Amino acid sequence: MTNRRMFLCGAAAVLTIGLVGPAFADPDSALAKLQESVLSKGPSGESPSPASGISLSDEELGKIKAMNATAAIVMHYGGNDWSRAQINGLQTQFKTMGIKVIAVTDAGFKPEKQVADLETIMAQKPNVIVSIPTDPAATAKAYKAAADAGVKLVFMDNVPAGFKAGSDYVSVVSADNYGNGVASAHLMAKSLNGEGEIGVVFHAADFFVTKQRYDAFKATIASDYPKIKIVAEQGIGGPDFSGDAEKAASAILTSNPNVKGIWAVWDVPAEGVIAAARNAGRDDLVITTIDLGENVAISMAQGSFVKGLGAQRPFDAGVVEAKLAGYALVGKEAPAFVALPALPVTRDNLLDAWKTVYSTEATANIKTSLGQ
Repeated sequence: MTNRRMFLCGAAAVLTIGLVGPAFADPDSALAKLQESVLSKGPSGESPSPASGISLSDEELGKIKAMNATAAIVMHYGGNDWSRAQINGLQTQFKTMGIKVIAVTDAGFKPEKQVADLETIMAQKPNVIVSIPTDPAATAKAYKAAADAGVKLVFMDNVPAGFKAGSDYVSVVSADNYGNGVASAHLMAKSLNGEGEIGVVFHAADFFVTKQRYDAFKATIASDYPKIKIVAEQGIGGPDFSGDAEKAASAILTSNPNVKGIWAVWDVPAEGVIAAARNAGRDDLVITTIDLGENVAISMAQGSFVKGLGAQRPFDAGVVEAKLAGYALVGKEAPAFVALPALPVTRDNLLDAWKTVYSTEATANIKTSLGQ
């Protein structure tokens, strides 16, 4: 072969590699980068402020303690580990600040129940309400009544329709939900070795953070893993998220027998996907999700269906939310949107991740499932 022919062949090979590119992205490298920054924007497109920057001086803490302030925690849904960790973080920090928690409510994901909860709480005249709206439109009027009465509002994840930071509410605190959606996509791809058909079980509601997860998962699969195809999607509305997800996943598996994996929007729906896979005899099914609940952690520990997930940091978020309430009480300017970075979790880092997420050791059930 002449030198000229060798050069042309080499150039063609380089060009071909450049056009085709790698078979798929490097999931491990992508997952490591996720913990160095926050990808999410706030509900109104705000850039994230780091949670590490939220602090109160000794002088400020002294002023807050002297107020004998009260707070209420108004949850959208209390039946999962994430909610319990948020409440724990809030109560822990409020106690440090000398703020008495006078109510903790659970709306069961029903907007009308949350509106009633807010009306009941307002009769107790709290200084602070920390809450996550079930529905940004249906609950807006009740939250506006609280704001107009002078209550300091701090939100988790979601903000009522039409609300503006700094006037209607103090701040909103969230995990990097977009980043966690990205993490769950890379973990799915890693388990499937970059190829195969998959299904998606998403949250069919106007809920900002779950939409971020869904959008991020789909966008990452589409951009980074061309050999993975989403062939079926099913939405669930709740409040029986596990039961609804089991039905949705069963439908996906029945209609698409070649599906190798199913993504679920958070851990409780993932439990339903596990049940569907078990009923279908699909022990080979790969599941990834978001939120480190005990049941999905046990599945990971056992080397079973759940291969990985993107975790929030709900205890730490609760601490930050309480501090931001303190900002409002002493007239300190607060950032509009505060976010905590994503935390990719697999069986390998499960115990450390549990401690990071919940500020406590993993449960005995998880340790036993790991063989400890």
